[in-house]
Amino acid sequence: MAEKNNVAEIVSMVESLTVLELSELIKALEDKFGVSAAPVAVAAAPAGQAPKEEAEEKTEFDVILQDAGSERIKVLKEVRTITGLGLKEVKELIDNLPKPVKQGISKEDADKIKKTLEAVGAKVEVK
Repeated sequence: MAEKNNVAEIVSMVESLTVLELSELIKALEDKFGVSAAPVAVAAAPAGQAPKEEAEEKTEFDVILQDAGSERIKVLKEVRTITGLGLKEVKELIDNLPKPVKQGISKEDADKIKKTLEAVGAKVEVK
C-alpha cells in the first residue's frame, strides 16, 4: 500500500508542475540515471500544460459575407464584380449566407473587399 501512496503522491506533484519545471525534472532524471526520456517527455506533460507553439502569422484570409443588409441589389453587384461569378451564382450565394466571397487572399485585399461591401450595407467578416 505504501508504494501506491508514493506513486499517487509523485503523480500529484508532477501534475502541479509547470512545463518548464517538468522539463527540468526530466533533464535531472536523465542525468541521474543516464537515460533519455525524450519520447516520455511528450506523454508525461499534463494535458492542460502542453507547450504552446508560437502562433504562425496568418498570411491568407477569407472574406465571409454574413448579411446582405437592406441594399441587397447593390451588394449583389459588388459580389459579382469581386468574384466574377454570374448573376445566378451570386444570387444563390447571397440567399445562403453566411458564405465566403473570396478565400486565401492577402490581408490588404481582404480589408479592401470588406470596406467595399460594407459601403453598400453588407455585414462582412474577415477570417
